[in-house]
Amino acid sequence: MNLRYLALGVTIVLAACRIEKPGDVDGQALPAASAATRLPEYLGLGTPATAAILARVDIDVNPAGAGLPAGDGDAARGATTYAAKCASCHGPRGEGQGPYPRLIGAEPRAGFPFGTDASIPKTIGNYWPYATTLYDYVHRAMPFTAPGSLTPGEVYSLVAFLLAENQVIPATAVMNASTLPKVQMPARAHFVLDNRKGGQPFR
Repeated sequence: MNLRYLALGVTIVLAACRIEKPGDVDGQALPAASAATRLPEYLGLGTPATAAILARVDIDVNPAGAGLPAGDGDAARGATTYAAKCASCHGPRGEGQGPYPRLIGAEPRAGFPFGTDASIPKTIGNYWPYATTLYDYVHRAMPFTAPGSLTPGEVYSLVAFLLAENQVIPATAVMNASTLPKVQMPARAHFVLDNRKGGQPFR
């Protein structure tokens, strides 16, 4: 190998791997150890989560109804809220339109053929297993343009409207933290706990 080219290569490598003083990065001195101990405070890390902060994100409602807030609503009030905040996406009668799903429709009333016929629309009336999680979903995700903006009363009323239109509850029923968990959805029996342990039968 030509020694001139070898020397040139070594020079290039040394230039690329510029040696700096220990503790330097790109010519900037790193903070001393005493300053480094203050980094979490400087970066705004480690702030304790207060009860008020947790309350803003602890909004889930489970199938048993734990987490349902105070308030109530009925189908009459829900119809007004639906027309104002939901119909533009889901259609005036919950029939669905464009990419937005159908919400109302209890057919088929017998059986549960969704696993073999993907063309059957899944609605609240024929597929949703828990009335309580309907509250949870509407509360956290709807309306699409302003999720989380509905009051508990508006959500209870929308849930009452959707359940009544799907003929799950009477049109006069009032939904609240006490009554909503008692609603038995038509498809409830078709949803079971997945308690499989693994192994050959499930592969």
